[in-house]
Amino acid sequence: MKNKQEKKPVIFEGKKIRRVYDEKTEKWYFSVVDIIAALTNQADFQLARNYWKVLKNRLKNEGSEVVTKCNRLKMEAEDGKLRETDAADVETLFRLIQSVPSPKAEPIKLWLAKVGYERIQEVSDPEKALNRSRLYWQRMGRSEKWIQQRMMGQEIRNKLTDYWKSNEVKERDEYAILTDIIHKEWSDLSVKEHKDFKSLKTENLRDHMSDAELVFTALAELSTRQIAETMETKGLEENKAPAKKGGRVAKNARLELERKTGKKIVNGNNFKALPEQKKLKGE
Repeated sequence: MKNKQEKKPVIFEGKKIRRVYDEKTEKWYFSVVDIIAALTNQADFQLARNYWKVLKNRLKNEGSEVVTKCNRLKMEAEDGKLRETDAADVETLFRLIQSVPSPKAEPIKLWLAKVGYERIQEVSDPEKALNRSRLYWQRMGRSEKWIQQRMMGQEIRNKLTDYWKSNEVKERDEYAILTDIIHKEWSDLSVKEHKDFKSLKTENLRDHMSDAELVFTALAELSTRQIAETMETKGLEENKAPAKKGGRVAKNARLELERKTGKKIVNGNNFKALPEQKKLKGE
């Protein structure tokens, strides 16, 4: 299955639901355990796992096709690592929901139908995706300046991954390896170390970067793509060289700015308290 990890989970009544999009079938696959947790209103994730384990065994014994139609897909776990998770499309989840007595059954069906359709709309009209992202950041209290910087950085990121995709770099795992090389080169921190520095777990690191951090991330990725295009690199190993060189371009610029201002670019601030304070502390 060719799929693309959704960077941010979707939310149902305050509960995070992880999902993966399969570009070939144009379907969303949602984490079954997350759906179970929402249906049972269970805050303890381990109890939700146990519930699904018992239910899965019962459905197997009954000869239900629901379990066989679930896929094991890698999704970001609570520790930030990608782990195999039972996932199902909307149609399969509708059948699964019938096996769980819950007052949330109908509301979650309506919700699934809505969020499962969003990607189809966005494929035919990409502007919808941009507007949804902008609205999401606005609701989180981000400034227009920050939103513009975030969107510009995403466009630069997309052009880099397009180059990788067209030049024999495998999605997800190899993208992550190259991204980490670029990030560590410019910031002196791996992506995980940077997330730990900002006290983040499953959150998207870029959604918690300052304007300056976004700028240098974009510079590193822009430089990487242009160097890779010049070198005509293919595959993971060849693309490690432009990743390091591109990251180094941004690092040199970062160090120069830090010398001029006396301020560190990479910081431990995040946007978690933003609804109360309305701005990134220390910005």
